[in-house]
Amino acid sequence: MCKQLDVSVNAYYSWLKTKDKLKVSSKTIWYKDKIKEIWEHSRETYGSARIQKQLEREGIVLNRSYVAYLMREMGIKSVLSKRFKVVTTDSNHNLPIADNVLNRNFESLELGQKWVSDITYIRVAGKWNYVTTILDLADRKIIAWTLSLDMSTENTIYKTWLKATQKRQITENHIFHSDRGSQYASSRMKTLFQNHVKITPSMSRKGNCWDNAVAESFFKTLKYECTNRYTFKSTIQAYQVIDDYMKWYNYERLHSSIGYLTPAEMELKIRMKNKQKIA
Repeated sequence: MCKQLDVSVNAYYSWLKTKDKLKVSSKTIWYKDKIKEIWEHSRETYGSARIQKQLEREGIVLNRSYVAYLMREMGIKSVLSKRFKVVTTDSNHNLPIADNVLNRNFESLELGQKWVSDITYIRVAGKWNYVTTILDLADRKIIAWTLSLDMSTENTIYKTWLKATQKRQITENHIFHSDRGSQYASSRMKTLFQNHVKITPSMSRKGNCWDNAVAESFFKTLKYECTNRYTFKSTIQAYQVIDDYMKWYNYERLHSSIGYLTPAEMELKIRMKNKQKIA
């Protein structure tokens, strides 16, 4: 072939090597473009683990260490933030405290069976605003959340509870877990729970953040991936930004605790499984 084309053998083999290098280079560039696309779509929050899982969902199988290597080459990484300490709810009160019924059992196979709740703060126009959430342990979905200007029971957990129960039914053996904050121990919430035969209130032990680890972990995620990246000038702006994040969190963000599914996918999986049982 070389004689027919009047090409030297050395030139032919040199071309073969260059051709292979071009193939590898082209594939690497494509991988990098795909990784960057996923990273940008994740709001720059995904690290190598979640990017690898998203690639797998799209039929692209790469080793996590290789994904991490390509990310380093591109100079991209999961967004980081300074450490923060959550100090919101006031547990120094004489209100009655519920037993720790949940007892760190954060697993649930039934929607509406176990909910965890917490309150955190964000800075808005130089003042504190407060975010209250209720999360279902079965699918890790944020069932309801509120943004308030004060920490009153009515504007934090009571309002959030009403929103949550409108969106999802609770089971007969429902456990509602929180910390020992005065909002959760208030007479209003106590009366609400006592009048509802389905609900068993549960509270963390004093000074033990691990008893409500899932709720506190969510707030860490919320601050890292959302609120700490903004300087809010108004409560309306803060609400819009957080609302957009909550929707993304529930419907698009992959969660390691539920096998790298989204909460919406996990919810559908549980509902389909229950339908099959009934059938």
